Amino acid sequence: MAVHYLTAEGKKQLEEKLQFYKTVKRKEVVQKIGAAREFGDLSENSEYDAAKEEQALIEAEISEMENILLSCEIVSVNTNKNEIGIGSTVTLYDEDFDEEVTYKILGSTESDPAKGIISNISPVGSALMGKKKGDTIVVKSENANATYKILAIK
Repeated sequence: MAVHYLTAEGKKQLEEKLQFYKTVKRKEVVQKIGAAREFGDLSENSEYDAAKEEQALIEAEISEMENILLSCEIVSVNTNKNEIGIGSTVTLYDEDFDEEVTYKILGSTESDPAKGIISNISPVGSALMGKKKGDTIVVKSENANATYKILAIK
């Protein structure tokens, strides 16, 4: 079983989400299934099929959240402003696009690239770990390399 790194806040949020799925989402989908059964013949009932599929997805998500919580390791947020670690917020200069970007580095379970939260095991996140302000990193991919200069660590 893989270890999932979570901050204390991330674990709390995951526990709350799990509780919501167990107490609210499960009941909602059971009600949808019940309503769809009332439409009659289940063999040609698309509402029933959709509700059963939604139920399977919810149960899979519940199972995944439970597994993460069972195998998680709580990491303390990095308070060292001189070196990048989990919990650091980093401002980088992207040399290829001539722009500044800011990322917060957390464990993979808490990452959300659309919100600027990247995983410590992502290509950029892993290249940043342990680096200091002023360092330059090169992130290699199949198609191209990306070069970043570390401007600030919070």
